[in-house]
Amino acid sequence: MMNVTLANGIQMPVLGLGVWKTTEGAEVEEAVSFALNNGYRHIDTATLYKNEVGVGAGVRNSSIPRSEVFVTTKVWNDDQGYDHTLRAFDQSQRNLDIDYIDLYLVHWPVKGKYKESWRALERLYTEGRVKAIGVSNFLQHHLEDLLPSVEIRPMVNQLEHHPYLVQSSLQQYCKAQGIQFEAWSPLMQGGIFGIPLLETLSAKYGKSIAQIVLRWNVQNGIVTIPKSVTPERIIENSQIFDFELDAADMQAIDQLDKGQRVGPDPDVFC
Repeated sequence: MMNVTLANGIQMPVLGLGVWKTTEGAEVEEAVSFALNNGYRHIDTATLYKNEVGVGAGVRNSSIPRSEVFVTTKVWNDDQGYDHTLRAFDQSQRNLDIDYIDLYLVHWPVKGKYKESWRALERLYTEGRVKAIGVSNFLQHHLEDLLPSVEIRPMVNQLEHHPYLVQSSLQQYCKAQGIQFEAWSPLMQGGIFGIPLLETLSAKYGKSIAQIVLRWNVQNGIVTIPKSVTPERIIENSQIFDFELDAADMQAIDQLDKGQRVGPDPDVFC
């Protein structure tokens, strides 16, 4: 499994298992354990998903040592602010039942609160309770507002990203700032299927449409976290390291961009 190196030197696997809308209990435990036992080393959850307990159990029940697993969780909007974020982190750590968290994110840029939330993340990082800190759903203007006030810069920005929402300028800005770009909803919640160009590329490379899109992410240096609970799909999504898209095909996928979201707009949602 390939890694990217974050600004602080931490290695982050480029492919992870997302668990949004994966049910707490057996469903998420089994999906996490199966993914880890079949090559994944990165699991992405959040307080909002209400499945941190199952994620932690899945990590412990797998055959993979904790030190080899990269676990991400996030502080939810209702918990933002300095003291609230610290308490939310404590609860997430209890839920996961692990001695440290690899990556902790501010889930959304809640107006009037995200700077204080970030200050709490800096404390958690300085205390060694989390290996890396970052943000999620921060557009360029949010980052431009945050960065002048930070002591420790965000290492990751997790955003909606797929062929219909490429956000090239934001990718470039994050890269210039040393912030790793990470894609949520990379498969457009199933919306990638039926796009003619992707069907053509699937036939050309002998790979599934999902594999084409995930490979496009990885070749662009983007961390990607497709969600699935189906064993066959979990394995399929990981089989993206034995081929490469040529430059023309990469560019063709980029040109599918419509600025079209399947999730909330950060400027409206917060």
